[in-house]
Amino acid sequence: MRRCFLCDADTLEPTARCIRYPDGARRDFALACASCGVVIAEEADGAACWRHLAKSLAEPTFRLAPEAAYGLDLYTLRTAATRLGRGVRPASEADRTALRHPHAERAAYGAVFPLSTLHPQAVSLGLLCRRADLDHVLDGLPAQAAWTSDVAILVDGPEEAPVIGAVPGFPAGAVRIAGRPLAEDFAAQRNALQDLARRPWMLQLDADEALGAATGQGLPFLAALADAEEAVSIGLARRNRVDGTLSDVYPDVQYRLNRATVRFRGRVHERPDLGGDWRRGFIALHGAIEHRLSRAHVEARSRRYEAMDPGRGRPEEETALLRPYRP
Repeated sequence: MRRCFLCDADTLEPTARCIRYPDGARRDFALACASCGVVIAEEADGAACWRHLAKSLAEPTFRLAPEAAYGLDLYTLRTAATRLGRGVRPASEADRTALRHPHAERAAYGAVFPLSTLHPQAVSLGLLCRRADLDHVLDGLPAQAAWTSDVAILVDGPEEAPVIGAVPGFPAGAVRIAGRPLAEDFAAQRNALQDLARRPWMLQLDADEALGAATGQGLPFLAALADAEEAVSIGLARRNRVDGTLSDVYPDVQYRLNRATVRFRGRVHERPDLGGDWRRGFIALHGAIEHRLSRAHVEARSRRYEAMDPGRGRPEEETALLRPYRP
């Protein structure tokens, strides 16, 4: 098994983690996914693991089976359930504590429910672009009108106060376009975009990224799920397609769905600043961001980022991005 059966990340590594079950039994596992946190028995069959987990998540109450070839705590179970459009509620205060302190040894146990039964939380859509890409960004907006009524576009350029843009499908005043120089600081640009949100949450995209309408429609429910457990940041998979070919850098999780109060840090490869407490965020396996790249852009990107923030350009990513996806 090269990739995790749950989140598809190629981040399986040896582990000393174990799971403790309600009857007091303890089971050690050979592998753990450094991305989603699931633990896996040696020689486990990935497809069989997912079939077993999906069947268990179809029940109103999830109890981790001791005989399963995988293990997970409630924090990872929350992520797993989102793959099926479901959420999980802690069954007791001990389970709630385990959810907030991953990766606990306590076997996952909780009530399973459709995310669609939650009261959706309003989400703004924020987009970063260059002036040359603005028309392209505006052309792609109508597909998002089904899930958001607030759009902020921040253009890399001279400082300009927000002006209203008319886009089919959106009510008057819903789309605003502002200007601000990037000044070689992506975190500062994202923070300025966060400040333009008029809803409690914001999803941020770049001009070369897209989100399917069905994925967008699930975001308000994911935000509601996060609110229920005081999480403020949600990571979504990103499919990098270089000249149309899916890259091996997948799922390339991007924490782009955030409470509007969340700040980003890092001049390049910026991430939400959770105050050192990564438990305030989680990965959702609900859809993916589509990222369109050219080979020329990939080859130039790392060098540009390294010049912007020496030591953080990640030149090794160039080779991985140019390598086609491998199961």
